[in-house]
Amino acid sequence: MSFRVGVVTFPGSLDDRDAARAVEMAGGTAVPLFHASDDLKEVQAVVLPGGFSYGDYLRCGAIARFAPIMNSIVTAANHGFPVLGICNGFQVLCESHLLPGALTRNSNLHFLCRDQKLKIENTNTIWTNGFKPGQEILIPLKNGEGSFQCDDETLNMLESQGRVIARYLDFDPNGSRNLIAGISNERGNVVGLMPHPEHAIESLTGPSTDGLTFFTSVLHQLVGR
Repeated sequence: MSFRVGVVTFPGSLDDRDAARAVEMAGGTAVPLFHASDDLKEVQAVVLPGGFSYGDYLRCGAIARFAPIMNSIVTAANHGFPVLGICNGFQVLCESHLLPGALTRNSNLHFLCRDQKLKIENTNTIWTNGFKPGQEILIPLKNGEGSFQCDDETLNMLESQGRVIARYLDFDPNGSRNLIAGISNERGNVVGLMPHPEHAIESLTGPSTDGLTFFTSVLHQLVGR
């Protein structure tokens, strides 16, 4: 049985086709979802891809949160529906209040594009269950506003509840608090990740195949339901 995973396209999305290909490589069926429609087309999970939705006007993800498709995604996510936000998708999740905190300008005020080592911290989410605790992976990082920021109370909550799913290794590339590269909601069905796993699914084009595990994880979880 092939599970249906929706990939949303906003005006300005760049990595929707890459995310769709990652879903297919993992063994799922990628289903295109359009920002202006509230129809989830009976998918069983959703990926919000990277890019520059609505040109990043106002703030990254600030306009995308009002798209009709996001109304359906927020409602579904609050009932346990799996959602992965990558880079700009992470920003959209924060703007939609599905995840806490915010992504701000990189500390060096430069756009980053590099292969980045990560340490997987939480393997209990729908999107990370295929990893081993403490596993080190290598996937691309490319962003201008990827610095994860939040107040001390929120940071303590994320740390105490084990909701940091990945941290940057070796150094902090963008000024994120506590080297945070990705977080989850309390239930573990919503994950935001700043680096790009969809660009590391095969050795021919990526620095590794480590990113594929995010997509096989969700399909494995769906099989078990």
